[in-house]
Amino acid sequence: MQFHSQIGMSAYHDLLRLLRDAAVSELIGTPVAVTVKGRVFWYDKYRIGNTMGQRYIGPDSAELRDRLERAKTLKAQSEARRREQTRLVRLLRAEGYASTDQRTGSLLNAFARTGVFRLGGTLVGTVAFRHYEGELGVRLGFDQLAQTGDIDIGSFERLSFAVGDTVETPLADVFKSLAFDPVPSLDHTRTWRWSQGGGETLVEFLMPAHRDEGVRDLPALGVSAQALRHLDYLLADPIPAVSLYRSGVLIQIPRPERFAIHKLIVADRRAGGPDAQKAAKDRAQAAYLIEALAELRPDELREACLSAEARGPKWAARMAASLALMPDSAAVLSELRA
Repeated sequence: MQFHSQIGMSAYHDLLRLLRDAAVSELIGTPVAVTVKGRVFWYDKYRIGNTMGQRYIGPDSAELRDRLERAKTLKAQSEARRREQTRLVRLLRAEGYASTDQRTGSLLNAFARTGVFRLGGTLVGTVAFRHYEGELGVRLGFDQLAQTGDIDIGSFERLSFAVGDTVETPLADVFKSLAFDPVPSLDHTRTWRWSQGGGETLVEFLMPAHRDEGVRDLPALGVSAQALRHLDYLLADPIPAVSLYRSGVLIQIPRPERFAIHKLIVADRRAGGPDAQKAAKDRAQAAYLIEALAELRPDELREACLSAEARGPKWAARMAASLALMPDSAAVLSELRA
């Protein structure tokens, strides 16, 4: 396990801070707090003629409140901030951080600009895994950087209904502009997958399944999504991250400790099925993060492990089945739980 320098890690978190500042500087009107079922959410409320419009900002936090109080100052600093972002991206590349390829970067940038991540969309899968290089300051080698052409976006169905906002540009138009075609499914009224280049790149939308694993709607994103079990655990309390494309793209990814434990469960679910070959990659990603987190964030890793096991014997059994093939990772987690 190799780590990036302190200079690189500081540059990454400075870049993340600037991108989060930039998001708040785009306010049109007045930020207003709205309470929904005991939770506080912020909206940008503004007048359009004789009516009022609103744009979802995000869930309440001390960090967000601080930025909202400084919104006017942040807007005035936009040009200087943009130049600093470019400088930091250049520094990170010189430090050996992996850039996002043009195909993936252009798609993530389009998603960010139209509001996918602002409205609760979270990158999952291998593309999300690559972004833990910046979050954890770990050096990813060729094996960790290798990926398929799949880009998966997960979101909560209940959040999509609750936010009362939608993407600024319909995603069907975004995909069309990037030469993506909808992938036909059994339900002709819903689209949850798009492909580019004859299937070379595949984008899928996912949501947690609380009943069946069918396809349902995500109104905020204007798409449908495949419901999958265990995904609610992965998507809980996601974190912002930076994709190194152009001057940086603000995205959202799962917490690394939850990603690692979720991969143990997914690997066992895939065993013996049509996606069995992906199970080895799931275990490899889980093992890499478990090793890194055991050194960097052992308490968070332990909590994520215990939280998953507390969800019932089936969860614990799937984790144990994967760990039986990963003795080093099993030993690390056993020591943390002791």
